Amino acid sequence: MTKTKKSEFRPNEYVVYPAHGVGQIVSIEEQDIAGISLELFVISFEKDKMTLRVPTHKASEIGMRSLSSPDVVSQAMKTLKGKAKVKKAMWSRRAQEYEQKINSGDLIAIAEVVRDLHRADDQREQSYSERQLYEAALERLTREVAAVAGGDEVTAAREVGEVLVGRAA
Repeated sequence: MTKTKKSEFRPNEYVVYPAHGVGQIVSIEEQDIAGISLELFVISFEKDKMTLRVPTHKASEIGMRSLSSPDVVSQAMKTLKGKAKVKKAMWSRRAQEYEQKINSGDLIAIAEVVRDLHRADDQREQSYSERQLYEAALERLTREVAAVAGGDEVTAAREVGEVLVGRAA
């Protein structure tokens, strides 16, 4: 618990929490839990109407990170342009891998899930579980792209959509 770890993230800064995506640090507060005083990041996920409290000394250990750099975002967009890599494994195994990639918080891995599960209009329909995973990955991707660009999610979703449609052409 060094001072450098505590100053790694600041209030009003956007961060990525692996299991929930992009959130904003609202404040840093002290709380007594079971007789132990803990310093906590209070993170708000506006879209999910959720507030999360993360101990400051555990933040990097659990994978909380700053937003990706514009370079990483452009790398993720390049990943989207690639050819879908669908393994021939059973769906349950693939679904598990996709879920792990989505919850890793790694933007490139999330872009891979979007790329692999994206269906063009002329392809077969997705199953319910495929669509759920695709939408979860797409939402995480567009939220982070929007946060990095400082824009809104609608613009980011349009940008990602254009890359995906351009790939199919």
